[in-house]
Amino acid sequence: MSRTFLYARVSTSDQTTDNQVLEVKSAGFDVQPQRVIAETVSGSIAASERQGFCKLLERMEDGDVLLVTKLDRLGRNAMDVRSTVELLANRGIRVHCLALGGVDLTSAAGKMTMQVLSAVAEFERDLLIERTQAGLTRAKSEGKTLGRPKKVTSDEVQELKAEGMTQSQVMEKLGISLPTVKRRWNQ
Repeated sequence: MSRTFLYARVSTSDQTTDNQVLEVKSAGFDVQPQRVIAETVSGSIAASERQGFCKLLERMEDGDVLLVTKLDRLGRNAMDVRSTVELLANRGIRVHCLALGGVDLTSAAGKMTMQVLSAVAEFERDLLIERTQAGLTRAKSEGKTLGRPKKVTSDEVQELKAEGMTQSQVMEKLGISLPTVKRRWNQ
C-alpha cells in the first residue's frame, strides 16, 4: 500500500509552510503529520543538500507518493528539479504537483510539463538577476552610494558645529539626513 508524503518548503524564517499544508488538505489529500516534511531553506540549494529533503528520502519507499504544492518547492534550478524527480522515479516514488493539476511528474506527460515549466521559472529568475545587476550598475555610474549609509558619530557632527557650520551644511558635508544631524547636534 502506498503512503503519501508532503514536502513543504519556504525560503525565509518569517514564512511558514501552513498554507502548503492547507492546500494539500483542501485538494482532498489526508497526509499524516509524521509524513509532512517542512523546512526553511532557499530553493537555490540543491534538494540533495537540504537536511529535510534528505530525511524525506530516508523515509520513503518504492510505491510511495510525494506531494508538492508547486514545482518550485522542489527547487529553483531546472536541472536540480529534473534530477530530483528522476532520483525519486528511479526509486519507484511518484511525484505529484498540485499547481499542475496533480500531474505525476514521473510520467511522460509530467516530465515534459515539469521540464518546460522549470526552464521558464529558471529563465525568469535569471532575468530578475540581470535586471537587478543592471540597475545596480546604472546607480553606481550615476554616482549613487549603494548599501547602508555610513555611520556618523556625534563627534563628527560636534566638530563641524564647532567650526561654525549650520545643521544644513553639516547634513550636506556628511551626506546624512537633517533628523540625524539634529539628533547628534546637542549630544
